[in-house]
Amino acid sequence: MIQCSNCHRPFDPQAGGKSVASISGSISGDEYIESYFFCHHCQLYTVEIYHDRFLGEESVSVHGPIAKAEGDAKVQLINQCSRPWDKKCRCESHLTYFDGNLD
Repeated sequence: MIQCSNCHRPFDPQAGGKSVASISGSISGDEYIESYFFCHHCQLYTVEIYHDRFLGEESVSVHGPIAKAEGDAKVQLINQCSRPWDKKCRCESHLTYFDGNLD
C-alpha cells in the first residue's frame, strides 16, 4: 500500500485514499503510469511511478513530497484529457505532461 512521502500515513483505498489523478504515456517503447495521491493531513502530494520496460523488468517508485500548488497543476493538466489511461493518446495534455517525449 502506498504511503504519504511526508508523514508516511497509508493511502487506504477502503477509506477513500485512492489516487486523485493518473496518466499513462509511452516513451521509447516503455510505458509510464504516474499516479498522484493527495494527503489531506499534510496537504502534499505523493506520486507513484510505474515503469513497464519494453525490454526488462518493470519497476515502481515513489516520489515526493510535492507541494500542493505543483501537484494541483499536474492534476489539473491530467484531468483535461478524456483518456489519461491511454498511453497512445497524443492530446495537448499528454504532450505537455511528458514534455513532448512520447513515441
